[in-house]
Amino acid sequence: MSFSYSYISIEPEAHKARYIDMSSKDNDTQLNSNIMEPELVEEDIDEQAIDEEALKSAHVEGKTVSSQAVPVSPPAKVEPIETLLPAFAKPTSKEVRVRDPLQLYLREIARFPMLDPDEEYALAKRVQDENDQDAAFKLVSSHLRLVVKIAMDFQRKWMQNALDLVQEGNVGLLKAVTKFDPEKGIKFSYYAAFWIKAYILKYIMDNWRMVKVGTTQTQRKLFYNLNKERQRLLALGFDPTTEALSKSLGVSETDVEEMDQRLSKNDMSLNTPLGEDSDATKMDFLPSFGPGVEETIASDQIVDLMLENIKAIRPSLNEKELAILDDRLLSEDPVTLREIGERFEVTRERVRQIEARLLVKIREYMTEKIKGFSKDWVLEHE
Repeated sequence: MSFSYSYISIEPEAHKARYIDMSSKDNDTQLNSNIMEPELVEEDIDEQAIDEEALKSAHVEGKTVSSQAVPVSPPAKVEPIETLLPAFAKPTSKEVRVRDPLQLYLREIARFPMLDPDEEYALAKRVQDENDQDAAFKLVSSHLRLVVKIAMDFQRKWMQNALDLVQEGNVGLLKAVTKFDPEKGIKFSYYAAFWIKAYILKYIMDNWRMVKVGTTQTQRKLFYNLNKERQRLLALGFDPTTEALSKSLGVSETDVEEMDQRLSKNDMSLNTPLGEDSDATKMDFLPSFGPGVEETIASDQIVDLMLENIKAIRPSLNEKELAILDDRLLSEDPVTLREIGERFEVTRERVRQIEARLLVKIREYMTEKIKGFSKDWVLEHE
C-alpha cells in the first residue's frame, strides 16, 4: 500500500513578516496595541501558520495533508514572538510588581473585622479602665476604613498624596481612643471623626504652602471658613464684601483681607532673579529696617569715645569695681551678681550696690570730660 503526501512549505521571511515588521510604522503601532500583561497570556504563540490557499488547492487535487508530515527541506527556524517582545516575558519570582500603595493599604485594612455595639463598648471600657493595649488595637484597627473615607473627602481639595492624609488621620484616631468615654452614650466612630478631621485639617494647613498660612487662631478660623462663608452669602443673594464677611465670621476686616490675599496668591521667593540677564533679586530692593549709615557711624564714634574715657578712669577703681566693669558691664557674656559675690565672698545685694555706685561714678566722669554727654549712653545692666 502506498501513500502520497503533499508538503506545504512556508517561506521563513514571509512568515516572520506576518508577525513583525520593524520598518513599518503601522505594524509597530498595531503591535504596541496588542501587547498584553504577562499573566494574561495563557498560550504560547509558537505554531506555524499554514497557507489557506495551499490547503484548498491540495484538497481539490485529492491529496491528503498531514499535520504530522515532515518536510523534505525543513524551513529555517523562526524565533517565537515571546523572544522578540519583552512584554511577553513571563515574570520570575524575584521580580517585584508595581502596584498602587493605596490599593495595597485598603486590601490590608479590609482584613480587620467590624465591631458590633456591645463589643465596641466592652473594648472601649477596657481601654478606659485598664489601659488595655490589645483592646485599643482592636478598636483602632476596626475603624481604619473610617479614616480612609474621611481622608478621601479632603483629597478632592488636597490633590496630593492621599496616604499622607490617611497617616495623619490615623494619628487622630489613636488620640480619639485615649480620649473616648464610652459612658457618654456616643458611638466611637462619631467621636473619632472629629479627631481625625482635626489632625487632617492641621496637616493640610501646615503644608498648604511653603509659608504657613495659619499661625494664629483667627487665621486658622479664616482658613477653614472664609471660602465657605463667601459661597453661603452668594447662595443667599448677598454680596460677600469684606465688611459682610468680617461681621459673619466675627473677625476684623484686616484679618479677612490678609487671609484672602494669602489664599489667592502663590508663594514667591525673594531670591529669584528679576531677569535672565540680571543677578539682582527682589531682596535687593526691599527697604532695610536696621540703622542707617549715619546712625551706625555716630554710634561707633560714641563707643570709641567712651572706651577712651573708661581707660582713663580705671586707675581710680578698686578691685571689686574693676571685676564688675570687665566681667559684667563690658563683657559680651556677662556673669551674674551671685558669681561675682562668691568670688569676693560678699552677698549678691552688696555686688548690686557696688555696681550702682560704679555707674554713677562713670556718668559723672563722662559728663565732665565729654561735651554733650547724655546719661542715656550709660544704662544700668539688667
